[in-house]
Amino acid sequence: MTSLTADDLAKISSATLADYNGRAEDFWTATRDHDVSQNIATLTKWLPQKTGCAILDFGCGPGRDLRTFSDLGHLAIGLDGTPAFAEMARAHSGCEVWTQNFLALDLPPGFFDGVFANASLFHVPMQELPRVLSQLRATLKPGGVLFSSNPRGRNQEGWSGQRYGAHHDLENWRSHMVAAGFAELEYYYRPTDAPPEQQRWLASAWRAV
Repeated sequence: MTSLTADDLAKISSATLADYNGRAEDFWTATRDHDVSQNIATLTKWLPQKTGCAILDFGCGPGRDLRTFSDLGHLAIGLDGTPAFAEMARAHSGCEVWTQNFLALDLPPGFFDGVFANASLFHVPMQELPRVLSQLRATLKPGGVLFSSNPRGRNQEGWSGQRYGAHHDLENWRSHMVAAGFAELEYYYRPTDAPPEQQRWLASAWRAV
């Protein structure tokens, strides 16, 4: 695992967020019609009730999924470190959105029934992941559920253009989640109808224990 200094982490955050911020409209155009209904259904089926749950959309981007959770009758709150995304998410969803850097979170304890981390946690460097996962566990109510979807890899991390990412395999992701106090509920690879070599995303659901 790469050893990163405080200056390294600051560069990772600033460069990654600046890249998203500068491409916010293009990102919205490219992703607003993505079908992530399978991921949303996976989180919601493990929640304690069909409506009225508090859900944190962690890395909500421009707010596509926030609106879906709200339309399903849940209290959906977004969080994103990209100022342009946070502003767009408020406008598109009508939901409350917190502008917070993933590496400098300030979350209420025991507040959420679920955390939806769709294509977001892979931006957390591996050395910081235990801390971030512990913070997400702490913001969940007892028995709360965390859903994550990350690009699959061989436990490598580094730069892709101006964005930093860490790509985990199942065993490595599982070890991080269990160490942070989560019990596995299920996992699958996406797209589910693609050949194995084209299933580039690892999706999984976990319960806080």
